[in-house]
Amino acid sequence: MADIDEKLVRQIVREVLAQTHIDKPINFQKASTQANNISSSENASGNVHAVPENNVDWFQPLGQAKPGYSKDEIVIAVAPAFATVLTKTESGISHQEALRQVVAGIEEEGLKARIIKVYDTSDVSFLAVEADHLSGSGISIGIQSKGTVIIHQKDQEALNNLELFPEAPVIDAEMFRAIGKNAARYAKGDSPEPVSQPNDQMARPNFQAISAILHIRETHQVISGKSAEEIKVTL
Repeated sequence: MADIDEKLVRQIVREVLAQTHIDKPINFQKASTQANNISSSENASGNVHAVPENNVDWFQPLGQAKPGYSKDEIVIAVAPAFATVLTKTESGISHQEALRQVVAGIEEEGLKARIIKVYDTSDVSFLAVEADHLSGSGISIGIQSKGTVIIHQKDQEALNNLELFPEAPVIDAEMFRAIGKNAARYAKGDSPEPVSQPNDQMARPNFQAISAILHIRETHQVISGKSAEEIKVTL
């Protein structure tokens, strides 16, 4: 990762910790080091740094997620910090609005959506893999708190996805809706054109620091071995 401006790191850390309601001194040197060394591998001790989840009216757990058997359902898996610790994507879309758009896209194709929250990984590919095993159609969508999205199909390797949307800063409400529509089309056996993704060459360098910090926060909420939970959403 390229050098990160110290002032920017301070600003980002304050914003993230403000969302997680942590009231203790910030070690900016440690935060900067973490941002530079973050990797996509799982942090085995992530739950050591977990904060209590907030009770969110529109996002309520219903207990352990069970396999579905309806061929017209898409399971949307959200990451450990989604909605209850972090609340919006890198593009500024609230988590509630992001889900509302994805669900709307699915329903416009005549299918239905089911939401689960995955706790034992923060990797978007493995979120979707866990979800597709619970999806009656075998199609799933994984969404990280920062906004990275993937569409996945059952029995495919984790990195062998149908569509991947790695640039969270460019995923707006319209794209979230289109992602939902395409997932439903795959479930119906269609071969849709991939969702168009804007080519913003400055997205990565402009958002590298905040993306790393958000992923650190997400990974700190991982609880190894905890089953996914069914979520009731009010959108």
